[in-house]
Amino acid sequence: MVPYDFTPTSQKALEYALHIGRHVHTEIRLLHLAPDKPKGMAMKAKLEEVAKSTVLPSGVEISTLVKVGNIFTDIGKIAKDEKAQLIIMGTHGKRGLQRLFGSFAMKVIISADCPFLIVQKSTQLNDIKRLAVAIDLTKESLQITKIAGDMARIFEAELHVIAEKQTDEILNTRLKNRIGIVKQQYEEQGIEPTIGLVKKSGSYRKKVMSYSKANKIDMIALAYHSESLFPQFDNFAQGLLTNKPGLPVLVINSKLASSLYF
Repeated sequence: MVPYDFTPTSQKALEYALHIGRHVHTEIRLLHLAPDKPKGMAMKAKLEEVAKSTVLPSGVEISTLVKVGNIFTDIGKIAKDEKAQLIIMGTHGKRGLQRLFGSFAMKVIISADCPFLIVQKSTQLNDIKRLAVAIDLTKESLQITKIAGDMARIFEAELHVIAEKQTDEILNTRLKNRIGIVKQQYEEQGIEPTIGLVKKSGSYRKKVMSYSKANKIDMIALAYHSESLFPQFDNFAQGLLTNKPGLPVLVINSKLASSLYF
């Protein structure tokens, strides 16, 4: 499912959906949310014209859906009703869906129980040769691993697992257990991951980005899990979603998806 508001950023989300469609047979559903029924009816033909003018890869179908609703509260419900397996969404900008930067994007992500792929206007349509999964000491962070593995298999990509080194013996044991679980899961998917341990001190977000740059990572994956009453203040996730290189970010809200993906 691609939320589409006719802006360049939502167009980039559609282009990335087509990019994935060159590697796997899929249906792309363009979704436009209108504030009321008259405006929805007015935009329906325009959305259908976008679909008709889109050149589709072999094995890819496209359809349109116009609903009255609010992106912050209705995306998750619509995705569930439509049985969407992935929402590809554009972020960063000044208006419409382009306002989905930082806290705005997080509000949408926590409304759904299926994964999101967040792209920016600057995101390149490159083949994913290396995908990095950022985990921490929590069980929740591991909920992204299977989804990331599926994406890696689609692109036949190398898969890197990034975690922070632990000096405390108890925490180090917990980290080893988490990594062991991830490695076992990937071995069951036929994937041999590379484990990248970064220093404990400093910003984890910056270390993930430094690792990504050094290892030529093409996509980052993470599970969003914040205990904060205001999840929009989670700088780690927000910073990755709007990363400067424009890398696509695969993210899932682990609180809602635990029974499905872990």
